[in-house]
Amino acid sequence: MSLTSVRGNPSDTQPAPWRGTRGRLFAAAAVGGAWLLARGPAARAFSRRLLTTLRVANDGAPFVGDGPSLTTLSPVTGRTAARLAFGLERSAIVTLSILETGQGVASEKPSTVAETALREKTVSLTRGEHVLSWQPPTTLPPRTYIARISAQANREPLQSMHVVVRVLGVDAAFAERSAVPGAPVTLVVRTDARAVTVQMLRSGPETAPTYANNEIKGIPVGDPLTVDWRKHSNAPAPIALTVGSDWPSGIYAAQLTADDGRVGFAPLLVHPVAPTPTRVAVIIPTSTWGAYNFYDANGDGWGDTWYARWHTMHVDLTRPHASRGVPYRYRSYDLGFQHWLAQTGKEVDMYADEDLEAFAPADLRAAYDLLVFPGHTEYVTEALFDLVEGYRDLGGNLMFLSANNFFRRVDRTGHGISLIDEWRDLGRPESSLLGVQYVASDRGQRRGPFTVVGADVAPWAFVGTGLGNGSTFGKYGIEIDARSEWFSPANTQVLATITDLFGPGRSAEMTYYEHPSGAKVFSAGALDFGGQILLWPQTQQILENVWQYLA
Repeated sequence: MSLTSVRGNPSDTQPAPWRGTRGRLFAAAAVGGAWLLARGPAARAFSRRLLTTLRVANDGAPFVGDGPSLTTLSPVTGRTAARLAFGLERSAIVTLSILETGQGVASEKPSTVAETALREKTVSLTRGEHVLSWQPPTTLPPRTYIARISAQANREPLQSMHVVVRVLGVDAAFAERSAVPGAPVTLVVRTDARAVTVQMLRSGPETAPTYANNEIKGIPVGDPLTVDWRKHSNAPAPIALTVGSDWPSGIYAAQLTADDGRVGFAPLLVHPVAPTPTRVAVIIPTSTWGAYNFYDANGDGWGDTWYARWHTMHVDLTRPHASRGVPYRYRSYDLGFQHWLAQTGKEVDMYADEDLEAFAPADLRAAYDLLVFPGHTEYVTEALFDLVEGYRDLGGNLMFLSANNFFRRVDRTGHGISLIDEWRDLGRPESSLLGVQYVASDRGQRRGPFTVVGADVAPWAFVGTGLGNGSTFGKYGIEIDARSEWFSPANTQVLATITDLFGPGRSAEMTYYEHPSGAKVFSAGALDFGGQILLWPQTQQILENVWQYLA
């Protein structure tokens, strides 16, 4: 990274605005400063303004949304460096820090969300106007970064201001999270490449392994489309596409390749026009994908999700995904199960969770014998909770291959969702539906094998595995579920357990129960069970057994 210092002013001379929480804190600091001024000369010596207005611009043309507090850079076009202009009231030691916020690191506590310093440069400057420049390396991942100027004169308190720098990649998202075969869809793209080639991929049937969290591999479907993008280098623009009329239900992604080598992705779920005779529906957690999306659309340097800043209670589901457009942990939590479906020849109808809300319980039960929730379905609407519970009460079977499912309620408004509360705090504990509920998370620090304890009560689950009570299989963790003493159905059976994985009494439990309606409900009890299904033959056989028993 290049950090340089020159005298002068950038092209944009307007002051950077202060908004939201930062604005309130800044105003509070100003009030505190006035209070210090009233206390006498000693206090006034430490309350004088040192660092004056900070503003930023790039060394090329602005991208839409750029202003005094935000600029866009692109390492392969003319926008290569950010110029931060500020004034000093007197000589000071000045530090320019480039910070990466907690995007991509989920946290439920704001205090644990940190700003990581990627680069710092400290210089001694005199009174007057100055410009510090930052040129990121071409290998720096596309996203927003905070550029902070800190100044200190003699023994005075440190004073800081910041702006935001967006490193632009190929940011893209479909206006729709899902569509049916033959439907038109709109792909909205933000990039300053000269040309972009779009190739649709079907994720799951491919045999090539995926090693990175920021890529989607798949089988190409349809012909590639190359678009001249020179007229759209300063603002986002749409690309009109059509879902293939013969595309099977599944997870697809647009792979966008710029002529300069940058790559982006945009997922799209294709669901059937009407239920097919498969009798099995797989539900993809698109709402939870949106909650864990750390893409910073508003340009404040933080991901637009409550996992980055807890006071944000609403997320826009139409924004691009961070990590080059790939849903958070798709490779770890979703892809393995997609591969298993393809390798075992399973034919299923696949839906986004919001698609399922269009059904009535009776219609869903008439169409399907089994609903499978393979990934992390943490955030669900009341409509979805009601539907799945009603489906079960009509005899529909359920399979949950992750953990921390149906944990929090969200309300859907248009193309966004708003966080409401935990379902158990709303009087509706998830264990009453799943048989288990969320216990704890340690983000994968401790993992352990399941120990079979229910081979005698559910022998069908372990046929062909060679496992009996006391046998172990796999290695799981990250987040775990277990029965609730008060709310799990009384006949919930533990099939396997990872005893005390997160400490005494904090065990993972794989469970099964039968509802009075005749419905059968299986819960894996560990977050990465479905995502790692192909790592152990015994685990694959367990899933095959459960699938056949419930389907």
